Amino acid sequence: MKGYLRQDGKKGIRNNIIVVYLVECAHHVARAIVSGSQLDNVHLTGFPGCYPNDYALKIMKALGTHPNVCSVLLVSLGCEGFNREQLVSTISASGRDVETLIIQESGGTKSTIEAGISKVKSLQEKADKIKTVDMAISELVVATICGGSDGTSGISANPAVGHCFDKLISNDAICIFEETGELVGCEQIMAERAATPGLGNEIIKSVSKAENYYTFMGYGSFAPGNAEGGLTTQEEKSMGAYAKSGASKINGLIKPGDQPDKPGLYLMDVVSDGDPLFGFPNDNDNAEIIEMIASGAHLTLFTTGRGSVVGSAISPVIKICANPETYNKLSDDMDINAGEIITGTGTVESVGEEIYSLIKQIASGKQSKSEELGHQEFYLTYKRFSKINQSCIPNKKPDITRVK
Repeated sequence: MKGYLRQDGKKGIRNNIIVVYLVECAHHVARAIVSGSQLDNVHLTGFPGCYPNDYALKIMKALGTHPNVCSVLLVSLGCEGFNREQLVSTISASGRDVETLIIQESGGTKSTIEAGISKVKSLQEKADKIKTVDMAISELVVATICGGSDGTSGISANPAVGHCFDKLISNDAICIFEETGELVGCEQIMAERAATPGLGNEIIKSVSKAENYYTFMGYGSFAPGNAEGGLTTQEEKSMGAYAKSGASKINGLIKPGDQPDKPGLYLMDVVSDGDPLFGFPNDNDNAEIIEMIASGAHLTLFTTGRGSVVGSAISPVIKICANPETYNKLSDDMDINAGEIITGTGTVESVGEEIYSLIKQIASGKQSKSEELGHQEFYLTYKRFSKINQSCIPNKKPDITRVK
């Protein structure tokens, strides 16, 4: 594989420029800059809130210094609460080029768009000079998420991803799975797979927090579409989601934006800490994809039974379809037909190997279906997290053995 070497030592599989709006009032201008650039590798990201939020700042710092990002253009209205100076400082310290436009000082919509397009073109000229270097599987961070699950998800696509995860981890890659709100009922099983007893206790507490949050909000991760697709209970859905994690030891519990620096398997806790303040824990699948990208994911494995067409800004999304009927309907959006496991023309192992092979191809430059179709979805909202404690990331070499 080949990657783009950054000045901070990170290697990316894409060479993207991101245009970041720092408040919803700057969203239109930022979007027009992206559109006007007419460049596929210029992606739109941003935070809509007018008031500051430590979580949003942490995520934007992580995205602005992501290995797949070569440079950044910030678009500010001028009076929002986002700490743009700190964001600029963090991005600049990573060796990436960063430019800032303030609409209130740039003459308004039209002139700011024109200035933004000019800056993007200048950034692209520099991006074109970045050479690729050799990149190993062990340098990859791969995430997984499920969306639009049905009765086939837990017996085809999800266990196939689990097989792929085990192979990635055996080759010293970093793998991230989530989401604690969709793993209710699986906490004890995960605790038994934890690298240390302390980590096991933290996993149990994180799932309990998610369950309490959902209960308080009067909302769960079980949707009408899941029932229409054949799922009957939250526990059934949880076991299917759990299958994506494979059988390797769990080496850590992280929160959005935390970036593991050792190989192994990590569970991401995406539910806000403290009393419920900000609404549903998972507003949509793209919020969680972005959170995993903020934790370093070079690409995301997205399993679906009912069907989903989303992609993401910054990092490629690989669609793995669990249901053969859904695959036939949405084949233009799907990268892998895990429905072969259902029809008997494939196995969990063979599809898992197919996913592993495709990861290497996409990491080497091949576009995923969502990339080919121009999907660059992005979503970021208010949340609140406290720092993880030492038990969440045991200070030891990860145990990457499989659980018997």
